Amino acid sequence: MRLTSDVWVSAYLTRLRLMDIPAFVVAKGDATAGAVLVKVSTLDGQACCYQRTFDFMADKRTWVVLAEGSDRDVEDALSRQKASDPDLWVIEVEDKAGRHLLDEPGLDG
Repeated sequence: MRLTSDVWVSAYLTRLRLMDIPAFVVAKGDATAGAVLVKVSTLDGQACCYQRTFDFMADKRTWVVLAEGSDRDVEDALSRQKASDPDLWVIEVEDKAGRHLLDEPGLDG
């Protein structure tokens, strides 16, 4: 059974808050099945955006890099994604060390 998008986002934001990592919902998508993108800003003009995909070889969901580089380049990629998917969630994480917790158990796929 998969969690709805709004439940997953709420749990993710809670885990980030418990680690004192600031995060914000910058685009709220479909509560049930909207895809979630996570933008990580290192507060130095650089950023990375992650999306979840299905790895058929491993038979599991994984987080992969959608875009990385300057904050402007990542924002441009996000704008293109939002234009093609109105149900999209975008979470922005701000952490100088680039922590996002997506590789931790329960969030890693």
